[in-house]
Amino acid sequence: MFHTLLRKAYLPAGPVSVLAAFIIMIVSFSASGQGTERPVKFKDFVFDSVKLQANLIYKENPAPGIRQKYYRFNFYEPAGDPALYRPLIIWLHGGGFKFGTKKSGGLPVWSKTFARRGYVCATINYRLSKKHPLRHFPDLLQGCADAVEDVHEAVQFFKQHYQQFRIDTSRIILGGNSAGGMIALQAVYSSPAEMAALIHSGAGVHNPQHIAAIINYWGALFDINWLKNSHTPIVSVHGNKDRVVPYDDKKPPIYGSLAIHRMADSLQIPNRLKIYEGYSHELQKHFNPFFAGRRTKKRWLEAGLFAADFLYEQLFRVK
Repeated sequence: MFHTLLRKAYLPAGPVSVLAAFIIMIVSFSASGQGTERPVKFKDFVFDSVKLQANLIYKENPAPGIRQKYYRFNFYEPAGDPALYRPLIIWLHGGGFKFGTKKSGGLPVWSKTFARRGYVCATINYRLSKKHPLRHFPDLLQGCADAVEDVHEAVQFFKQHYQQFRIDTSRIILGGNSAGGMIALQAVYSSPAEMAALIHSGAGVHNPQHIAAIINYWGALFDINWLKNSHTPIVSVHGNKDRVVPYDDKKPPIYGSLAIHRMADSLQIPNRLKIYEGYSHELQKHFNPFFAGRRTKKRWLEAGLFAADFLYEQLFRVK
């Protein structure tokens, strides 16, 4: 149809028709190429479906009094992926260190969409506090410290079983929302001793698992100066009306995504921040821990795309 219209409009009789035909060929060739760019792996969707393995275990024989369910995970991978090794995102759920599971909130959404981009994703459970982390800061800190310990267990498990799960151990990423974002940040930029120092101790090793990047969805650091401890890329998303985890540093010792962004910039740590103006915790207009509507889930998908673009630039694009 496109060629026919061009012929009727622009092909005169006589010797000019050869030149006109050549012009038509160039224009139509250009038009046919529009919108046909191939999707880019790890940035765009390149797989149609995702394979899920549910209720696997990353730590056998837990300590007495600790239930096995805290060490279970779900594993998402692109169906039909021929790659020998794939980057891994370990996703950590929110819930104030008191609630939540590997299936909570946006974790299944992000795991499926990142798997379609070519990643493999593990959503993990971790120990939940039996105390009052939502009311008492020492309980919050201890809950986070326990979860960080479990994350290190999970990373070690995947490194030991990298052939079984076909994981590129040089590209392991920690991601999480709310408490999960806090766990990811603390796991890389803090040490167990520094965590304890807020309820009293010394220093330690930072980023012992050599995590490649952090996805921080509306999380926070307990000490902004811990950013001096590593140079791991951070991508953050946060609502500026968040009253659960403030996006700035209005309630020390909780330093939200904007405070992290400012300090990371000053330290030349690769980072990117997307602020949702007028939105609260979990990118909701009015935070509801029990229900996320269609529009909220759309914003979660946008957050995933934002993080995917950043990770692609930091970890995969040839510079």
